[in-house]
Formats: sequence, C-alpha cells, structure tokens
Amino acid sequence: MAIARGAGTEIIRCHHFEAINDTQQELIIGEQHHIYTVLSVIISANAATAGDAVYINLTGYDATAGDSAQTNIRVMKWVIPAAGDIFVWNDKFSFNGYEPVDFGSPPLSTAAEQNAIADQGSGIAQKLGMVASDNAVGVEVHITFIDQNNA
Repeated sequence: MAIARGAGTEIIRCHHFEAINDTQQELIIGEQHHIYTVLSVIISANAATAGDAVYINLTGYDATAGDSAQTNIRVMKWVIPAAGDIFVWNDKFSFNGYEPVDFGSPPLSTAAEQNAIADQGSGIAQKLGMVASDNAVGVEVHITFIDQNNA
C-alpha cells in the first residue's frame, strides 16, 4: 500500500546515504507548500581522519539580503574526533519546502513579508544537504524527519 501524500497529510520519512564526501549530497529536497521538521541525524565517520568535519547546510532564501538559492546557510558542523565515531544530532528544526516570492525590501520587517515566507510562492525549492571537509572523508548519514503537506 502506498503512503498517502496528499494535501493535509503528515508523514515520517527517513533516508540513508553512504560515502558522503566533499560534494554536497542533498538530504531533503523541498516541495512547495511543505514544511519539513528534522527529528534526528545520525552520522557515522567510517572513512575519516580526526579533525575532518561534516556540515549540514540549508540552500534557500536569505531574508536578510533578499537573495535566492543561498547555499551556505550553515545549520550544523561536526568536527570528527576519530574514524569510526558516531554522532547523533537530535536538535529539532523546521524549514519550508520552497522559497518565498522576493518581497523586495529586505531585511524582513513586516508581517506581510513574514507571511510571504510562509506562503512559499516562488518556483525555487529549498534543500537540506550535507558535505564533508574534503574528498577523503566518507561518512554515512541517516536522517529522520516529518513532512507536512499543506498544499
């Protein structure tokens, strides 16, 4: 039986990725009128050296400058203590599936602009991704999140 994904649904999803290196791997690709709440990220540093790092970045709208598709909105950084270590990040946070229509007067300063962000009216998906500090790093990641469909 397929999972219901229609308007008004809320489902728990999980993804698993292996061998993440210095090329960003998208963990969640947003859909318009969805809200994603990340519950946990489990990272296993199988092929890493102490001092290497992994980063979780949000690619999306910068409400300070009004810039679209900003790739360096850093959400988390983990400096790997030793190869084989496992890190569980369970700080909850949410993000919208799509960017807003640019409200033209950054930074965010009115309720109408705040509503524009919530309305997700643009055609540009926001994404959550992971990247390692160099190509030699190979980490596995398991992410669990809630996908709310408000279409």
